[in-house]
Amino acid sequence: MAKKGPTASRSRKNTPGRPLRRRPETLRLRTVMPALTVSDIETSVSWYRDVMGFIVTDEWTSKGRLGGATLKAGKVEFHLIQDDFARGRRRKKGEGVRLYCSTAQNLDLMAADIKARGGVLAQEPTDRPWGTRDFAVVDPDGFKITITAGQQA
Repeated sequence: MAKKGPTASRSRKNTPGRPLRRRPETLRLRTVMPALTVSDIETSVSWYRDVMGFIVTDEWTSKGRLGGATLKAGKVEFHLIQDDFARGRRRKKGEGVRLYCSTAQNLDLMAADIKARGGVLAQEPTDRPWGTRDFAVVDPDGFKITITAGQQA
């Protein structure tokens, strides 16, 4: 008798050389799209678009004002949402949050382009002992972003 409900697993053919999945299956996600609450949506959209190089794919307004935006860079999407300040204007954003993004692009060129567009690096491109290279930026609200890639040859 087949299982029903959320723990039910679909059967699949056993592909030679490929292990069977655990039962019940573990969670396997494919993307993440962080939604960041920002103090000034227009400043944040400008920073992600003009400094970082994201593409604005959607904007939404409320009462004639920009309330949020979706920005994309490669397969990565960030959602920016204007804070309504219901919890106060002094609420800190970005505390304890670091977003790691990976790329196949040349990090040194990317970092140089960000600086040429007026951006400030929180950390210059650095080789890591585990075989990656990365640099970091901090957005206008304090959200930290580390961009990493396999070491450049």
